[in-house]
Amino acid sequence: MSTHSSPRYLSCYAIKRQLIRGFTLIELMIVIAIIGILASIALFAYQDYVIRAQVSEGLTLVGGAELALAEWQGTHPNFPNSGNPGNNTSLGLAAPSSISGNYVSSVAVINGGTIELTYGNKANTAIAGAAKKCTLTPITSTPSTIRWTAACGFDSRYLPQAWR
Repeated sequence: MSTHSSPRYLSCYAIKRQLIRGFTLIELMIVIAIIGILASIALFAYQDYVIRAQVSEGLTLVGGAELALAEWQGTHPNFPNSGNPGNNTSLGLAAPSSISGNYVSSVAVINGGTIELTYGNKANTAIAGAAKKCTLTPITSTPSTIRWTAACGFDSRYLPQAWR
């Protein structure tokens, strides 16, 4: 009888096989790599979500200027021009830098009723800065209707649905 077929050898082999349980190093490395790939994808999606949330703050802060311009249009034939002493003031709004939030640094009404929105303060660098301003231009089809078109100096994927 050979030593490999003896009952003693087989029982030792069975005991060793029962003791060796768990994961090998390569299995653990594969799992860690998969988790890393999924985390990197989730991070980019979350970053876009955060920037879109920051941009939507501007939508809220612009509401007061839009309402003031609608009231102005109801009593005046044209929107205020840059010749007026401070368009925000002539509309009864606060100074541009006073209309701000966590991510918006100013909301200014400029020539012809255009609203200029500047992101700054704690805003992400993808939307912050003077070169990345948003301008909302009023388009009037009838005297009582104003439709707004938005143009921003940053990627359009960050814009709220109302500005697309």
